[in-house]
Amino acid sequence: MTQMTDQQRAHKMERPVLIIGWMEYIDLPDLGLLDVKAKIDTGARTSAIHAADITPFKKGVENWVRFTTRATVGNDAVTIESPIHSSRSIKNTSGAPEERIIIRTKFRLARRMWTIDLSLTDRENMTFSLIVGRTALKNHSIAVHTRRALLTKDRPSQSRKGPLMKIAMLARNPDLYSHKRLVEAAETRGHEIRIVDTLRCYMNIASRRPEIYYNGEKLTGYDAVIPRIGASITFYGMAVLRQFEMMGVYPLNESVAIGRSRDKLRSMQLLARDGIGLPVTTFAHDPKQTEEVLKVAGSAPLVIKLLEGTQGMGVVLADTDRSAKSVIEAFRATKTNILVQEFIKEAGGTDIRAIVVGGKVVAAMKRTGAKGEFRSNLHLGGSAEVIKLSPKERATAVGAAKSMGLNACGVDMLRANSGPLVMEVNSSPGLEGVEKATGLDIAGKMIEFIEKHAKPNATKTKGKG
Repeated sequence: MTQMTDQQRAHKMERPVLIIGWMEYIDLPDLGLLDVKAKIDTGARTSAIHAADITPFKKGVENWVRFTTRATVGNDAVTIESPIHSSRSIKNTSGAPEERIIIRTKFRLARRMWTIDLSLTDRENMTFSLIVGRTALKNHSIAVHTRRALLTKDRPSQSRKGPLMKIAMLARNPDLYSHKRLVEAAETRGHEIRIVDTLRCYMNIASRRPEIYYNGEKLTGYDAVIPRIGASITFYGMAVLRQFEMMGVYPLNESVAIGRSRDKLRSMQLLARDGIGLPVTTFAHDPKQTEEVLKVAGSAPLVIKLLEGTQGMGVVLADTDRSAKSVIEAFRATKTNILVQEFIKEAGGTDIRAIVVGGKVVAAMKRTGAKGEFRSNLHLGGSAEVIKLSPKERATAVGAAKSMGLNACGVDMLRANSGPLVMEVNSSPGLEGVEKATGLDIAGKMIEFIEKHAKPNATKTKGKG
């Protein structure tokens, strides 16, 4: 055994500490796996990789194992053979003991390489195919930053296009599925993303020097902003977004476009102007015109909507003309603006949500309301399934997004005898239902759009309008 010289020993002791994030890309060259997205989990003792079809076999006198994994950036299934190092009883995520095969393989992170032990287990339903435990990092001068991801210089070349960006996401709840997915999609591609609570921002509206402050800190250096502005804070949220635009930060959706989509009446007027199919819709201010409104909208059943309602809230189905008149007059008494629309019976309690990104439909699902519920919103108990759109439905969804000026949105449509009818265009569509129904990476599509289009002062309106 070769003895280490004093100079070599001193060099090893002086090796600088490598700071890594809670997620990094690593290589497993012996297994032929490069650019594997790994969670660095110091709470776990052992490391594990997703493995399916685990088959031990003999190669000569040695014990080997064959397994299939989906651990690369492209998520393609590959079959791997490796010598078995040992087997061990390891507690799974539920705390139950599980007998696992252990393989020993080379591990490369940020140009450093060493050998680690990996247990083989089914991680098909886990976010990360590879978990790196604390044992693998021991004695390698590594510190883990638990709140940051991708801190090493090495990046997977095939996972993104364009330069790294600094992205702000205007959102109030960081724990929502959609927001977590957007963060994951951005960090997976090597970008820095920060969730900024919209209502905690304040602005310095100074001539030629627009600034935004957040908890006392000036927000600077951002390349792009993703607005996820709740309907209840539309006015203030749009003001903050406009300030970002005036600072030259590229928005996924511009403030003017969001304003169009949030105003139900204005959005329908714009859609009608552009020839997009709509249900017959009426609007009036004078309560004395209730009879005329009902006459234009047609006979019951009728759908009555609050202009400020979202996610199916503030939507009433009136089964008779008398009940429709009563509901309209009740809303009018509270000085509330409403729309009255024809009820599309042939839709059968279902609607279609198409996700449009960059002028293309990237996903679509059919939503069906819960039993006895005419609204199909998933959070009201509805169900979702993947669906193939007709060319006309696809064109309608793209046309609706274009009318609003939205780069990324959800377009809700009904299938009527006359063709697809647009019910609403949502500038901050939820991603959970459509991603789980279709299995597609919609958050990734949105980040890819930003990568291709984000440039300083590229906002069409530059905060105007």
